[in-house]
Amino acid sequence: MSSIRVVIDANVLFSAPVRDALLRAADRGLFQFNWTNEILDEVRRNLVKTGRSSEEQANRLIATMQAYFPEALATGYESVMPSMTNEPKDRHVLATAVVTRSRIIVTNNLRDFPATVLAPLNIEAQSPDRFLIDLFRLSPELMTEIVLSQANDLRNPPHTVHRVLDKLAEQIPNFAALVRAPISRDQDST
Repeated sequence: MSSIRVVIDANVLFSAPVRDALLRAADRGLFQFNWTNEILDEVRRNLVKTGRSSEEQANRLIATMQAYFPEALATGYESVMPSMTNEPKDRHVLATAVVTRSRIIVTNNLRDFPATVLAPLNIEAQSPDRFLIDLFRLSPELMTEIVLSQANDLRNPPHTVHRVLDKLAEQIPNFAALVRAPISRDQDST
C-alpha cells in the first residue's frame, strides 16, 4: 500500500466520475485518504441541493462510502481548527490534513488553501486533475485499467470508455487526455 496520504475535499467528492476514479485508485493501493463526517455531510447536502441525488440516494451513497472505507474517517481535527489561517469555511479540511499527517489536499478550491499557509505545515493543495495525473505517471497501466473498469461497471445506462473519459474531461481534462491516448492507440492497433 502506498504511503501517499491525502485529504479529499467535498467539492471533489461531489463529482461522480471523479469520485469513482479516486476511490478506485485508493482501493487499488495508490494512495491513502481521509475525510470527516463534516466533509461527507457537505457532499450529501450539495448532492441533494443541486438535485443530483434524492436525500435517500445521497444517504445511501455516503453510507456505502463509509462502509467500504471505514479507515478513512478522521476525527479529532476540531481542536486544531482555531490555529488554521486559511479560508474559514475550509479550515476543517486543513485541520484534517494536519491531524492525519496528510501531505496533500485534493480540492477544486485551490485559492482557499494558499501556499503561504500550507508550506510551513508541509502540505500541498492539488487539483484533482493534477493529483490523478501524478497517479497516472506513477502507474499508467493501473490508472488506465481503473478507467476501463469504471466504464465496464456502468450499466444503467451502459457507458463506453470514451463516454467515461468525456465525463471525466469535464472536470479533469488533462488526466482524461493522458488515459485516452493509450486507449486510442490500443484501439487503432486492433
